[in-house]
Amino acid sequence: MMKKVVVGLSGGVDSSTAAAILHHQGYDVVGLTLWLMKGKGQCCSEGMVDAALICEQLGIDHHIVDSRDLFQANIIDYLVDGYSNGITPLPCSQCNKTVKFGPMLHHAQQELGIDTIATGHYARIRYDRDRDRYQLLRAVDRSKDQSYFLYDLTQDILASTLFPLGEVMKTETRKIANEYGLKTADKPESQDLCLVEASGSMQAFLDKYITGKTGEIVNSEGKVLGQHNGIHHYTIGQRRGLGIAAPHPLYVIGIDAGRNQVIVGDRDVATQTECTIKRVNWVSIAPPTAPIRAEVQIRYRSQPQGVTVVPVTETADEVKLIFDQPIFGITPGQAAVWYDGEQVLGGGVIQRPDSTV
Repeated sequence: MMKKVVVGLSGGVDSSTAAAILHHQGYDVVGLTLWLMKGKGQCCSEGMVDAALICEQLGIDHHIVDSRDLFQANIIDYLVDGYSNGITPLPCSQCNKTVKFGPMLHHAQQELGIDTIATGHYARIRYDRDRDRYQLLRAVDRSKDQSYFLYDLTQDILASTLFPLGEVMKTETRKIANEYGLKTADKPESQDLCLVEASGSMQAFLDKYITGKTGEIVNSEGKVLGQHNGIHHYTIGQRRGLGIAAPHPLYVIGIDAGRNQVIVGDRDVATQTECTIKRVNWVSIAPPTAPIRAEVQIRYRSQPQGVTVVPVTETADEVKLIFDQPIFGITPGQAAVWYDGEQVLGGGVIQRPDSTV
């Protein structure tokens, strides 16, 4: 009897190729697309059409789940609330856990009677028998590795998930898609968040939901240097678009939502040696009771940096990161994810930088 798997299809080449690989491996594949929002972009009606075409081409069933209310509550409202309060949330990790993987697995199990899901993400999953724990690993193609965005997945989800592209180079994905004659083989890559694609820019998206309120741009001593047209247009570490004439470069070093102020300063003021992380999810290892050594990324494309991870609470759902070298632009709301080589040990949401150089 063929093993059944539900493959999340966005209408892009990666998810299409993942479905085709599993189909050709002999799986009984069912396609599932989440309807997240209207408009252009990979997570919309245009993508649903392409996903349906792929399912027709492969001769597999295709299901569409209306997840617009879930996406609104967990992503759009989450982003709007964060930016309104001077925080720069990372929507992708939040979306993967609360909108995509969890609900997709629930639908597969409860509605379709299928216990396994798959996506076109570039990452790998391995079972560690000694620890009786599923490990999340970087993809073989480090340039496409998406493990950073998947740190918040639970053991239950990892146990039921396949990543067919984890061992595949991106160039090979295109080749496989062409060999299978997939209609999405030459489809352009999505370059931005689905929200940005739909709106044109993050600023344009936020301006639909947040009314910009003019306020002051000040330095760390409180001296007014200029005016801003809404704190949601700024993020920690930002240099461009400040509209301030200064003899040396200035960077956003803080956002005070209560006072409606954007605070700017020299680069070294926006460089920290420590920060606090909350909402921590431990992935490949159980929560530690003592400090551990690791390498951390505070952005998707940042280079891993040496760090000591210090548990703050008994369950280690809050930790302090102490960096080997000071890091610039640590941004509240973004994700910090720490690794041991290719293993994702854990990750969480940056709360605040604790000290400067």
